[in-house]
Amino acid sequence: MNYRCRLPKIVTLTAGIIVTAAFTVSAEPAAPAAKPTVAKICINCHKAEPGAVRGHFDLVSFKARTIQVKIDDAVEQFKFDEDEIKVVNGAGKTGDGEFMKDNLVKKGHEIKVEYTEANGVKTAVKLIEKPPVQVSEEMLMKTPEIEKLVALGPEKGKYFLFDSRPLPRFQDGSIPTAVNLPYPAFDKLAGKLLPKDKNALIIFYCAGVTCNMSPGSADKAKKLGYTNIKVYKDGMPAWSQKNYSVLSAQFLKEAWLDKDIPVVLLDVRPAKEAAKGSVKGAVSFPAHHNAAPLVKKLDQKLKKAPIVVIDGKGGAQAVGVAKELLKAGFVNVKVLTGGIDAWQSAKYEVVSGKLATKVSYVPKPRPGEIALDEFKKYAVNLPANVMIIDARSASEGKAGMIKTAKLIPAEEIKDRLAEISKDKLVVFYCNTGTIAEVAYNTLKGLGYSNVKFLNAKVVFDKNGSYKISKD
Repeated sequence: MNYRCRLPKIVTLTAGIIVTAAFTVSAEPAAPAAKPTVAKICINCHKAEPGAVRGHFDLVSFKARTIQVKIDDAVEQFKFDEDEIKVVNGAGKTGDGEFMKDNLVKKGHEIKVEYTEANGVKTAVKLIEKPPVQVSEEMLMKTPEIEKLVALGPEKGKYFLFDSRPLPRFQDGSIPTAVNLPYPAFDKLAGKLLPKDKNALIIFYCAGVTCNMSPGSADKAKKLGYTNIKVYKDGMPAWSQKNYSVLSAQFLKEAWLDKDIPVVLLDVRPAKEAAKGSVKGAVSFPAHHNAAPLVKKLDQKLKKAPIVVIDGKGGAQAVGVAKELLKAGFVNVKVLTGGIDAWQSAKYEVVSGKLATKVSYVPKPRPGEIALDEFKKYAVNLPANVMIIDARSASEGKAGMIKTAKLIPAEEIKDRLAEISKDKLVVFYCNTGTIAEVAYNTLKGLGYSNVKFLNAKVVFDKNGSYKISKD
């Protein structure tokens, strides 16, 4: 299978069926929309195929013998036989289900699943990890080279850096000095954004080693006559491990705050200055002179959380704190370009008064996830309109389970629907949340709308007691 994108192929399928009848009394209810089979990010290079889906690996449960794939906002599930399924990893090696154990297939990795379907059950027969894209050695650039150029800036470094990702990804944060030239819109925007000098150094990057968009952009630029083209194949994932990204005031507002996506906002100006006006939700983090002590006090659970550093003008203060955060192991650090001055110039909401000094960050829950406190309440005193289901195996249930729960292993759900009421809130749990989420998506796919799952660890003691904890 060739994952490399040679030419962009955007396939639009439009189906329209109009049925009329002379004696129609009422229209039939509309059929549910078909689930997508190709993720939007894959559609530039691939089209839909019968018996196959392309999306992002979400999870695998060997107990429930289920693979879960995310296709944009949709979830698709496949049963599998550990000994029968063929798994082709990113290195091109083929094995069985063992290749999916121990996190060998990373969450979020692009995959193709080939399957058969019988009696409404889809069974995966082959899972193919998207391999790294092929880029010639003379075109490759590594992180240290990009770091040196960015430190010099486009004028001194004599380069043009282009982010080939779609605009929503660019809005999340980009490499400093980069301009967004999305691969899907390359033909439309290239004339406006590429330099007139065909010998100028132009560099493309995108979402990492398996992303086709930067090599695809390089191919297009070459056809336009550009002679000095480079590709930073490691892209944004590698850059973010050791370097800060940047985003504008507009992008912070539209891509984060307006969408209510959890983000940590650190205002690093002196507390008195920050109190005169800051971004709503910002925390006072006066680390402009000596960031190390304050950084050390930050909760280690924030190391993967998105952190936006804000100073007066998006200058040396913010950059200094961002570098200290990176040095301490925080890997999703961004600097607000133009700082609070840019935010105010855009006439966005500014709050005044003493800012909070304690960082509070709660990751956005997964779709269907029940609040921990709510579940604990139900576990102790089950309301008549709620049903808790233990989705683990029968042997695990016998070793201990929540007394208010009913044991229905995830793999038995389709055969035991008569035991699950559509008139109640149904909540699944397991030992880790993985099988519970599989069960949740299975029941949702069967037409149940009032369903949740516990995304937490549940440990049972021999005396029947249990402990619920969340990482």
